[in-house]
Amino acid sequence: MMTDKKLIDEFITSLRVEKGLSANTVDAYRRDLTKFLNLAGRLERSLMTIDRADLVNILEMLKRDEMSDASIARFLSTLRGIYKYLLREGLTKVDPTAYLEARKAWQTLPKFLTPGDIENLLAVADMNTDAGIRDRAMLEVLYATGLRVSELVGLKMKDLDLETGLLTCFGKGSKQRMVPLGKSAIIHIQKYFPARYRLAGEKSSERLFIEKGGREMTRQKFWKLIKEYGAAAGIDYITPHMLRHSFATALLTNGADLRSVQMMLGHSDIGTTQIYTHVTDEHLKNKYKQFHPRS
Repeated sequence: MMTDKKLIDEFITSLRVEKGLSANTVDAYRRDLTKFLNLAGRLERSLMTIDRADLVNILEMLKRDEMSDASIARFLSTLRGIYKYLLREGLTKVDPTAYLEARKAWQTLPKFLTPGDIENLLAVADMNTDAGIRDRAMLEVLYATGLRVSELVGLKMKDLDLETGLLTCFGKGSKQRMVPLGKSAIIHIQKYFPARYRLAGEKSSERLFIEKGGREMTRQKFWKLIKEYGAAAGIDYITPHMLRHSFATALLTNGADLRSVQMMLGHSDIGTTQIYTHVTDEHLKNKYKQFHPRS
């Protein structure tokens, strides 16, 4: 069986030879397909094993990463193209892009955890081990700040100001923002410092969250950790980004204004933040239906 890279190379060749597309257009196809493989890899999928639900998940990832609607539409068009090619060549019998409407795919409401789910998740980490103490601190910080997972693992010691209860993070485009930490996160960071010293051993690191021997915590490793903790907490499906959704939803449900939430999340466009108002609207409607006698 040909590898994904080989399949993509042959598809690109067909575009260049059979359709005579320009070099720029062909490069755009290759960029989209490289991005697709990277995202599919995070889901442990490939061109031949991905299904429609996985593809919807990937489109949601792109929207969370603030890719424009036009770019997402082009990305999906590229995928339609390669699957049409694979079908024509008899290399696959399944097209996961079939009947997939692009806009509906990425405009599903964000999935978030209930306060009970959050409590169960935080309680799973083993506080008798250095790794467990670190993981609890990471989960606390993630839920307290709404950071992206890349921002979380990229935090440095100097980014913390525990006296004022703030941390500084660098988001997309190296944009700097300050986010409040909250008491619980501060407490667990302080508990983590002695564990961090033991994890570092003789190696120094400027990163806040590290593995044994001072190695940097990676995004992939934290994805794996949170998946394991979610399963242990009885949560069927969880990603680091769901804690970001939960952070935003909790703030808006309890009366925070949209502009403040936008600043804390680091959204460049308030329209991206407004999706959470739909979540809170649905929450209110469900409560009304549940408790109002005339609902």
